Amino acid sequence: MEVVKGEEEPKKFVVEEWSGSSSTKLIRTATITTSPSSITIRRSGSRFNQIWRRILQAFVPEGYPSSVTPDYAPFQVWDSLQGLSTYIRMMLSTQALLGAIGVGEKSATVIGATFQWFLRDLTGMLGGILFTFYQGSNLDSNAKMWRLVADFMNDLGMLMDLVSPLFPSAFVFIVCLGSLSRSFTGVASGATRAALTQHFALQNNAADISAKEGSQETVATMVGMALGMLLAHVTMGYPLAIWLCFLSLTMFHMYANYKAVRCLSLTTLNCERSSILLLHFMKTGQVLSPEQVSVMENVLPLWTTSWSSKNTKFLHTRVCIGVRVSSLNHQEMVRLRESSGSHYEKAKYLLLEQKGTVNIVMHKDSVAADVLQAFLHALVMANLFDEYKSAHSESYSWMDKHYQNLVVKLQASGWKTERLLSPSIIWRADWVSPSDKID
Repeated sequence: MEVVKGEEEPKKFVVEEWSGSSSTKLIRTATITTSPSSITIRRSGSRFNQIWRRILQAFVPEGYPSSVTPDYAPFQVWDSLQGLSTYIRMMLSTQALLGAIGVGEKSATVIGATFQWFLRDLTGMLGGILFTFYQGSNLDSNAKMWRLVADFMNDLGMLMDLVSPLFPSAFVFIVCLGSLSRSFTGVASGATRAALTQHFALQNNAADISAKEGSQETVATMVGMALGMLLAHVTMGYPLAIWLCFLSLTMFHMYANYKAVRCLSLTTLNCERSSILLLHFMKTGQVLSPEQVSVMENVLPLWTTSWSSKNTKFLHTRVCIGVRVSSLNHQEMVRLRESSGSHYEKAKYLLLEQKGTVNIVMHKDSVAADVLQAFLHALVMANLFDEYKSAHSESYSWMDKHYQNLVVKLQASGWKTERLLSPSIIWRADWVSPSDKID
């Protein structure tokens, strides 16, 4: 705002109007000049640009791009493309499913179709509850992998719907399998989406990001349904064309999902990212950035690769956190007691090597920082087993010298060190150090 003053009293009052959700993206839209006898408004910028900016505000978070992480835009582009292909294929699979339950046939009964649809939905609901029970607490620890798995299960579910008319005798069974597969998708996709939204939010704007994603998904849904109906109409009566379109779109869907998760540079520490960071730090003394680690980490399930789990890239697979003490035999308990030394007087965990695997026993009073320290210590021990026979003492020495420096460098590189994203730790223990006195 600018005030033009005369020698004795104000003659003109000039106000500039600016528009924009972020102070770094403000655009002047008008200049208003008032005097005792008149008012003048001078517009700035084209009206088209103003309308376009208003429309864009319905689809991108407020303050974009400074309010979100740099990987937000490429991820959303690929995510919208995979969603578009999903809705197109959904029209093809739904058309086949409705035809299989008798829609359009005089011989079909309403009660029969209703029962089949109810049984399909019921199976999906039960499947979602079971999947949440077994894996719900583990989805945060590997959001990239579970997002790919979720979309693969969705593809499998739609494939079941498309296949179901080919096997009338097993129709209900196949349809229920498809619904079960999609129920896994709903749980995994929703949970990983929540984790990614928190990652994108730089200004505590997770709710705004989620809302704008809903707008993006709505547009993708409408366009996908329109194209899907057109494709279903064109390919009606041509099974080969239907299958060719479906399989082509499915391949593109999986490719788009893979590209989407590859765009992500998560700053949270999970088991694999911690392993990559630690190995590099032990070799060079430097910490990789989230962008560098995102290129190196594996986004596919380990069973999809032919590599051995003992590969250094998968060092985290040689660590088991939250071991149940009662599952250890007498010899292992003796070794656990013997290995506990002065280091454990301060630590809230115990380490036990067993057949190349490092087991972690967490103390019942341990907190998130203790879990992270225990896991990194176990990784150090697992890495040193191939070089030193006395890996226990060597790992203790390494932790005493380098652990605090590692944490400081991780924080300086943008990593969040408040906690380790790991599978739930169900079993904990309490113990008395050999140096403690018991009254």
